[in-house]
Amino acid sequence: MNNQVFIDPLRIIPEKIFTGNYKTLFHHRFYFHWYWNSIRIVLITILLRGFFVTLAAYAFAKLRFRFREMLLLLLLAFTLIPSDTTVIARYLMYKQISLIDSQWVIILPATFDVFFLFLLRQFFMGVPDELSESAIVDGCSHFKIYYKIVLPLCVPALITMSLFTFIWLWNDFVSPFLFISSMKKQMLTVGLQYFQGEAGANYGLQMAGASLCILIPVIMFSFAQKYFIQGIALTGIKG
Repeated sequence: MNNQVFIDPLRIIPEKIFTGNYKTLFHHRFYFHWYWNSIRIVLITILLRGFFVTLAAYAFAKLRFRFREMLLLLLLAFTLIPSDTTVIARYLMYKQISLIDSQWVIILPATFDVFFLFLLRQFFMGVPDELSESAIVDGCSHFKIYYKIVLPLCVPALITMSLFTFIWLWNDFVSPFLFISSMKKQMLTVGLQYFQGEAGANYGLQMAGASLCILIPVIMFSFAQKYFIQGIALTGIKG
C-alpha cells in the first residue's frame, strides 16, 4: 500500500502488515526467471573462476619461469583501465563471436580476474615451500600439489573470492543491461528496472522485489562471514 511507504514519521514496523505486493510479485511472469538466471550465472562463474584463477595464482606463487614478475605487473596494469572505456569494443567483440543476448556474455568475461589472481597469489605464497618440496620428492606433480596441499590450506581465501564474486555479479547492472536483450534471459537487477517501469509508481511492489533480491546475499554472508574476515586478514599479511 503506497500510503504506508511515504508515511511520516517513518516506521520500521508498520501498523498493518500488507502482503499483497508479494502475492503480485509471485505471479509475475518473469520475476522467478530473473531470479534463477542470476543464481545460475553467479554459480557457474564462481566455479569457473575458482578453477582458472587458483591455477594461475599457484603458477605465479610457486613456479619459476621467465618474465614471471613482468607478466604479473602487466596484468596488474590492465586493471588501471576503466571498464567503461571498453564497453563499445567489448560489445563489438561479443557480437563478432555470437555472445550477445546469451548468458555466457556475462559468465565468460568474468571467468578470470586479476584482482583475485593477486589476492590468491599472496595467500599461496604464505604456504611453506617445504610442503611442496617434500611432495615433489614423494613423486607428486605440481597439479597434485595444487589441489591436494595448497587448496585445502587456503579455504578462507577461496571463500572470500567466492563471496566477492557473488556480490559483484549479483549486483551487476551494466553488463546484462547492455549485452542481454531477451527479457527471459535477464538477470534480476535489470529485471527489477523493467519491473519498475512496468509497475509505474507502485513503490511497494518495487521494494518487495528488491527485498527478495537481497535475501540470498544476506544469508550467504551470515554463514560465511567468519571465513570472509579470516581470508581478508590473512591475505593482507602474506607476502
